[in-house]
Amino acid sequence: MFELKDVEILQDIVRAGGFRAAAAKYGLSQSAISNRVLALEKRLGIQLFDRGRRQVRLTPVGRRFLEEAQRLSAARDRLIQEITRPGGLSGTIRIGVAETIVHTILSELLNQLKCAHQRVRFELSVDTSRELGLALADDGLDVAIMLRESVPSGAAVVPLQRQPLGWYGAASDKEGEDVEAGEPLTLTDLARQTIVSFPKGTPPFRELEGLLAAPDLPPPDLHGSASLSTVLHLVADGFGIGVLPVRIAEADLFRSRIRPLKVVEGARLSALRFVVAYMPDRNREVGEEVAAVARACDQNDLERRS
Repeated sequence: MFELKDVEILQDIVRAGGFRAAAAKYGLSQSAISNRVLALEKRLGIQLFDRGRRQVRLTPVGRRFLEEAQRLSAARDRLIQEITRPGGLSGTIRIGVAETIVHTILSELLNQLKCAHQRVRFELSVDTSRELGLALADDGLDVAIMLRESVPSGAAVVPLQRQPLGWYGAASDKEGEDVEAGEPLTLTDLARQTIVSFPKGTPPFRELEGLLAAPDLPPPDLHGSASLSTVLHLVADGFGIGVLPVRIAEADLFRSRIRPLKVVEGARLSALRFVVAYMPDRNREVGEEVAAVARACDQNDLERRS
């Protein structure tokens, strides 16, 4: 519809007080400048200048057009300055995280990145590690913090601290209080309970299914959810017992609402192996920076909770 060069010419006509002075600045004839303005008016369907006076003046709609167009021009200049300034990250970084990361290091991670790289904007996705891996492979994400098992081929990985899993029940459950004081729960004891945990298809769910698949155990009442917040609330409200990351379950927010359950060694699940993953051929600089900050935040979080 119009070019930013048109805006510059309009500004010069107004500042110089006429077409002739503006034409001299650009080394063009007055008719060339006049014809360009006429062509712009025709494309826009408006009259920009009041030509009935001795001095060229903008019409009211012309003033409005120039004001708005100047904002676009200023935004262009600001964008060019920001993205071409040397040093540091800039632009929009697409980060995907598993929900466990939301409850542990995400806020500190983003705060530190923003403090170090003030021109950065974040586009966040929270999903299962499987979906994050697919998005990373398809260039839908720049960086993902996810389970190691779902990292796509060709991605660079930087490991974080392993996150142990534990069994939990509602703090108000009197039976749970007796269990905590008595013998550890066996797989048979656990299989008789309603169990909520990670969604179907994830490594923790598959391992849990395998533990409870023995023929001498009762069929388990096993429920999965992609939202760990939902699992926490269901356990706290007495819907069932759950398998949850220890660093989340024993945080201040839920410490008074759920309690750890003692279980036999054979009922313990493997710790979660989270990594920072990125495709080095596309996002090496961003990936290395996010990974370095994530490792520091992970260590800080672990020390605060220990």
